[in-house]
Amino acid sequence: MKLERLLSPDKIKGLELKNRVVMEALHHLYTPDGTCTERFKEYYYRRALGGVGLVIVGGCRFDDYGGSTAMMSLKSDDMIPGYKEFTDGMHERGAKVAVQLYHAGRYSRKKNVPEGKEALAPSAVYASYTHETPKEMTIDELKEIISNWADGALRAKKAGFDAVEIVTSAGYLIGQFLSSVTNLRTDEYGGSWENKTRFPKEVVAAVREAVGEDYPILMRISGNDFINGGNTNTEAISFCKLMEEAGVDALNVTGGWHETRIPQLPGNVPRGGYTYLAKTIKDAVSIPIIASNRITKPEDAENILALGRCDFIGIARPLVADPDWVKKAEEGRTDEIRGCVACNQGCLAKTFFGKPVECLVNGYAGREYLYKDREETSVKKDILVIGGGPAGCEFAIKAAELGHSVTLWEREKQLGGQLPIVAVPPGKQEFSNFTKYLEVMLRKNKVKIEYNKSVRPQDVPIGKFDEVIIATGTTPKTISLPIETDEIPVYTAADVLGGKYAVGKDVLIVGGGSVGCETAQYIVHQGAADEQQAFFLMTHQAESMERIHELMFNSDRNVTIVEIEKIGAGFEPGTGWPVMDDLKRMGVGLLSKSKLLSVGKEGANISITDKKDGSVKTAQIPCDTVILAVGSIPNNELYEALKDTLPNVHIIGDARNVGKVIDAIREADTLAVEI
Repeated sequence: MKLERLLSPDKIKGLELKNRVVMEALHHLYTPDGTCTERFKEYYYRRALGGVGLVIVGGCRFDDYGGSTAMMSLKSDDMIPGYKEFTDGMHERGAKVAVQLYHAGRYSRKKNVPEGKEALAPSAVYASYTHETPKEMTIDELKEIISNWADGALRAKKAGFDAVEIVTSAGYLIGQFLSSVTNLRTDEYGGSWENKTRFPKEVVAAVREAVGEDYPILMRISGNDFINGGNTNTEAISFCKLMEEAGVDALNVTGGWHETRIPQLPGNVPRGGYTYLAKTIKDAVSIPIIASNRITKPEDAENILALGRCDFIGIARPLVADPDWVKKAEEGRTDEIRGCVACNQGCLAKTFFGKPVECLVNGYAGREYLYKDREETSVKKDILVIGGGPAGCEFAIKAAELGHSVTLWEREKQLGGQLPIVAVPPGKQEFSNFTKYLEVMLRKNKVKIEYNKSVRPQDVPIGKFDEVIIATGTTPKTISLPIETDEIPVYTAADVLGGKYAVGKDVLIVGGGSVGCETAQYIVHQGAADEQQAFFLMTHQAESMERIHELMFNSDRNVTIVEIEKIGAGFEPGTGWPVMDDLKRMGVGLLSKSKLLSVGKEGANISITDKKDGSVKTAQIPCDTVILAVGSIPNNELYEALKDTLPNVHIIGDARNVGKVIDAIREADTLAVEI
């Protein structure tokens, strides 16, 4: 597809941009004390070299109450020189750069504000996101925040940033003023819509006075709060009209607050699923609109622009995954884009614990400063990689890019290891694209691949290869079960997700980690109307909407999960709740603190410990199939047999230690550079 719109120049106010791609602000936490670090600079320099038209960095604190101390900061003049060096570097690399001036309000945590103080908000309303209640700010505190916002904007201009972005989205401070859920004030900043919008209007006015008439001001807004009692797209349109009148030069549209139970980022959000919000706002104002959320492919971006839903495309995580996203689009190499898989494990989940952002598919993300001088090796080696899962494939690609001759042996007839299985549950389909990417890059880098190659220790020739990499993955763990009849089959989760067996109508899953939960989600949805069937019935009005809803959320398959501890504990923070909500919606039995006692023709007998008083009761449920989801063990026998007989044998990924894909990719990338 020709990307004529996406790659064409445009402008925001007087700011000339070479294309329509905007890198959104994302909390990376690469600035531990707020100052500009080498890690921060090299990360963004790499994206600038990748061809992005406008990079928005941040969020950026401008006072002591706005957010985490690990975020970048412009709260004092001594921050200016470091960020001026950064913006000069961005400009030298061909990108324009803005900064998002950020204040979280009640989403700030007490640990991140001055000792003895509390987070400041329009009203003292408990936040389920932080599990804390903020302090209602006084008028003096409110005015001070406005003044600090303007001072931060002026420092941004002095530091060489080409624009500033005021954040109102995601339930942050300005959004809190706009909402009846969080603004309970009875003074001139609460009550009527005019009063609720007074604070953001005063912020914009103060920022405009500080930076001057010709300097671009952007605003990040929620097109719909997606919380009970919150603002909808109707209020968002009204607000955006006011912001245009107030002097905002472009609107950056996202959706939802942190407290919403409607997913905004995971893979079950359709690609470009919230661009309709941007479109309604674009129709109401005359300033440029940036659309965002789950726009992952250049072809999708081009189509969104062609539909007139926005003027610019905002992406963040796809550029964490592949800094050359734009460059590859320009060069017609979209099949080589290392796509974001929407897992949120390395980005969102890390920041939940105040840890710097990483990326499941890009082991160099956030480590560019360590590998910026990575060059093709002068000592070329013959390397054998055994195992074509994510660790083996990633190592092979990186080693070949560095100039080594690489051979890969895979025991199956396809590559990817566990990736094809990972991609099966709802919302995980993006993982299949990662497998395709690995295949493309292996071919491009001329890695020699042999399929259906089961390897014994004697099959590895001594002296032929300079390095041998063992990436043989895992074997599903099995346990002895108290099954009293041969009529009840027992399968592993890998077997079921791999399509080897069709399970019965009454299914018991032993193990409630992430794999057990996603397996339950997959099989319970098999017994209900899928998206295609629902769309067909709606299109032809074959059934009422009530009946279609019933068909979608009532399964013909009964599924129960038995877990000795807490169900869902295996998910990364902030990533599991959409799955858990879906399991509850579909009626899956979730038995935490439970144990399988026996399985017979009459059903499965289970003991359940009460979480409150510790009492134990037993229950019997129908059961015609048992699925084991109790983990995996490293498949390291080959390594153990070779490590003392061959020099330079290495083991990576799950073969070394069972972990997550993100761990395997980082290990592979590190070893490829060090070998």
